Amino acid sequence: SSQAGEAGAGQLSLAVGSKSGYKFFSLSSVDKLEQIYECKMGPHCVAQAGVEFLASSSPPTLASQSAGITADTEDVCIVERLFSSSLVAIVSLKAPRKLKVCHFKKGTEICNYSYSNTILAVKLNRQRLIVCLEESLYIHNIRDMKVLHTIRETPPNPAGLCALSINNDNCYLAYPGSATIGEVQVFDTINLRAANMIPAHDSPLAALAFDASGTKLATASEKGTVIRVFSIPEGQKLFEFRRGVKRCVSICSLAFSMDGMFLSASSNTETVHIFKLETVKEKPPEEPTTWTGYFGKVLMASTSYLPSQVTEMFNQGRAFATVRLPFCGHKNICSLATIQKIPRLLVGASDGYLYMYNLDPQEGGECALMKQHRLDGSLETANEILDSASHDCPLVTQTYGAATAKAYTDDLGAVGGACLEDEASALRLDEDSEHPPMILRTD
Repeated sequence: SSQAGEAGAGQLSLAVGSKSGYKFFSLSSVDKLEQIYECKMGPHCVAQAGVEFLASSSPPTLASQSAGITADTEDVCIVERLFSSSLVAIVSLKAPRKLKVCHFKKGTEICNYSYSNTILAVKLNRQRLIVCLEESLYIHNIRDMKVLHTIRETPPNPAGLCALSINNDNCYLAYPGSATIGEVQVFDTINLRAANMIPAHDSPLAALAFDASGTKLATASEKGTVIRVFSIPEGQKLFEFRRGVKRCVSICSLAFSMDGMFLSASSNTETVHIFKLETVKEKPPEEPTTWTGYFGKVLMASTSYLPSQVTEMFNQGRAFATVRLPFCGHKNICSLATIQKIPRLLVGASDGYLYMYNLDPQEGGECALMKQHRLDGSLETANEILDSASHDCPLVTQTYGAATAKAYTDDLGAVGGACLEDEASALRLDEDSEHPPMILRTD
């Protein structure tokens, strides 16, 4: 399905991988999902007329690309664009152990690497490219694509769960430290050393997300009832939010807003929860003037005598805002972004749709659905969105907003071909106000 991020120019972009290739869309307005690039199976990849993203001030062009990046673009299962640059990393189901790094605007392959096992996730920022296998992680230098470090014999991670901060000063990688309990390993990808181990949950991890500053990490376990936020790299618990108590759920996505004030959590249920990261100032105690007030005071005082699990529930934050999705059970991914100066929650789902909701940053409450778009770029009436059973599912979707890199050789267990073209001068590595990439993989 999908996700969305904010570029420095106030634009968002979305990447969608499918059986026939991949596409990039601009999300600069609520009403329009504008396709800016499409790579299909066949002799050519075609760049559609659309919005340029930060990498150039030249007008958008319509251009046939060379066949250099069409091979292995069938059954795309991972497509990760480096913010709004021309750099894209691609993995296909036909070659699941092979990573291709391409310059999509020129239609050229920069390099490719083959690994010992299936690639489960790829993460990018301006400094590093991370390749996640089930029991190892490869850390590449984004500027020349050389392997800098390999984290071997990690606990089994069949979902490829990991998160990479987009911040240059806090360039941390987080991944599961255990397959049986919710330990988070935090690794410093610049100095190439372990930074911390955070005992986040009793159950195995299900979701991880850094904020834009790289100083906070949100976590959820397979139970899905509690979301926690930790300081990075210290590992101090800053916030704890309760998503629900009735049932355990599978958390699909965690995402911070760019200002770090809000955190969204989507699951396999119809509800998306949005939490507000604010510290409530303690008011001086007041003597109750009513029986109700007196009872409340006695109840709170009694928490010191209650079981720790019950006391913990009293101290957990509840959702500031919620979204009711028109479906249940689809894998999905969410993002908090500002579009046309209004905070929005974007939800992309494996039913093939992108949903846009308004968020009231002062009052919260239930968010209103403003628009839905088909991720194949076609138009559809509003009523058809509710009947999604027959819609084709994109294999992957992602969104982001920024810039960076070039690439080249091999090392440390990753086998890479020679760099086919020096693209460093054509890619921008130093854009600052950019949104992290996000990805959704569906079965």
